[in-house]
Amino acid sequence: MSDQTWLLKLHEQKAIAVIRAPEMKLARQMAWAVADGGMQLIEIAWNCDRAAELIDQLRCELPGCIIGTGTVFNVEQLHAAISAGAQFLFSPHVDTAMIQAAVKQDIPIIPGALSPTEIVTAWSHGASCVKVFPVEAMGGANYIKSLQGPLGHIPLIPTGGVTLTNAQEFLQAGAVAVGLGGQLFPQHLVKTGNWQIIAQQAQKLIQQLDNAEG
Repeated sequence: MSDQTWLLKLHEQKAIAVIRAPEMKLARQMAWAVADGGMQLIEIAWNCDRAAELIDQLRCELPGCIIGTGTVFNVEQLHAAISAGAQFLFSPHVDTAMIQAAVKQDIPIIPGALSPTEIVTAWSHGASCVKVFPVEAMGGANYIKSLQGPLGHIPLIPTGGVTLTNAQEFLQAGAVAVGLGGQLFPQHLVKTGNWQIIAQQAQKLIQQLDNAEG
C-alpha cells in the first residue's frame, strides 16, 4: 500500500485501534469488535500471541479493514511482519534502517518520536508519518498544537495518552489521526466479553472524530 493511499485512509478514519492481548483468540475478538463499530485501521502488536498468524487471519476475515502491526523493534521483525501480511508498520522509536527497509517494499512505516529532532529525522528518512509517543508526557494536545508552526507539513499520529474523551482535541490541534489501545478495550468489558459495548464505543469515537475540525 502506497503512502498516499495510507494517508487518504488516515484522513478518512482518523483513528487506529491498537490491539495487545496475551492470547490470539482474545486479540481476534477485540479486532472484530472495533471492526463491527466501524473502525477500519487495526494494529496488532507484534508481541501479541501468534501475531503473524493473527494478521494473516484478519486480512481474510476483515477484508474491509487495513491490518497492520506495531511494537516492531528491528529490521528482522519488520520483514517477518511484512511476510505475514501487515499493511502498515508502527515502531516505538526511530530506526533509519527500518524506515529504509519499509520504503523499499512500499509499506507505510510510522516510527515513534517525541522531540522535534526525532520527528524531523524520521520524516526526512522516508517515514509516511510520525507517531508522537508518549504524547501525554509532553502535555497532550497542547504539544501537538505547538509543533504545528515549524512541523505542520509532517503528518503526526499521537498515542500514549489519547482517550475516548480527548481524541477530538488532538485532531483539532493538528494531528492527522490518533492511536488508541487500552482506552478502547476497558478490562472489565474484555473480561466479560462485552464486545457489543466495545463496538458501540468504537462507533461513537468514529462519529466524534468525523465532527472534529482541524
